[in-house]
Amino acid sequence: MATESANPVTMVVQPHVAQPIAAQGERPEKFSGNDFKRWHQKMLFYLTTLKLARFLSEEVPVVSEGETDTQKRAAMDAWGHGDFLCRNYILNGLSDTLYNVYSSATTARALWESLEKNTKQRMPA
Repeated sequence: MATESANPVTMVVQPHVAQPIAAQGERPEKFSGNDFKRWHQKMLFYLTTLKLARFLSEEVPVVSEGETDTQKRAAMDAWGHGDFLCRNYILNGLSDTLYNVYSSATTARALWESLEKNTKQRMPA
C-alpha cells in the first residue's frame, strides 16, 4: 500500500492579467497620411498615458506682462513645458514629409486641430 508523501504538491495558479496595449515607452507608428482615425486614437491614448492629452484641448494660459506672482509664472512655465512635450511627441509621430508641413504649429492644440481639419478634408465622404 502506498503511503502519502510528507510534502504535498502545491499548485500555483496565476491569475489572468491583461497586458497593457501600449506601455508608456511604446509610441504609435508614424503617420504617413493613411488611416488617420487609427493613428489619431493610438496617439491620443499614448499622450493620455504620458499625462499630456490635456494640452490638446486647453487654451494657452495668459499671464500679464508685469505679473509678479511667482506661482502664476511657475504655472505658466510648467504649462509651456508640457505643451512643448505634447507638441513634439505628436510631431515625432509624423512622417518626415508631414513633420515639415506641421512643424510650424505653435501649440499642441493648434497642431492637433490642424491635423484633424486637414485630414477630414482629404477623406472621402
